[in-house]
Amino acid sequence: MSSDHKKPMLLTGLFTMKCPSCRQSPVFVNKSIFPLGKCLALKDECEVCGEKLKSEKNNGGGINYALTMMLFFLNLLWYWPVFSGSPTFGLSYKNNSVFYYLGISTFIVVLAQPYLMRLSRMIYLYLYVGFGHSRRVMVNDHDSPSAS
Repeated sequence: MSSDHKKPMLLTGLFTMKCPSCRQSPVFVNKSIFPLGKCLALKDECEVCGEKLKSEKNNGGGINYALTMMLFFLNLLWYWPVFSGSPTFGLSYKNNSVFYYLGISTFIVVLAQPYLMRLSRMIYLYLYVGFGHSRRVMVNDHDSPSAS
């Protein structure tokens, strides 16, 4: 196997939002999350390998919920030692610290939501599309003269 055809890294392809089949072409129409109204617009198919990227069920909503809850939990891990003021569990309704935590965490989650929505859609695609299994690659492999 030559160095030109190395298999791209899974996490690099996921976080740079590349095609799950070839990990070379961008999946989204806009590279940026702006404008927000079009941040989730997917291309119909990959420009490099021809993999179909749009599906009727392709929303990743459950994955987005899991990522949002994970972010709330991670916010608790940094909020607790920084703002609690004591070595014991410092969130309480008596001194309103739980409300501050909820307010700060909600603000962070709302700011991160466009990226989390894109990431959840990418995780969904990476779960259901295997690397190197695009239709164009399979058709080209079967049509080659050496296959006869």
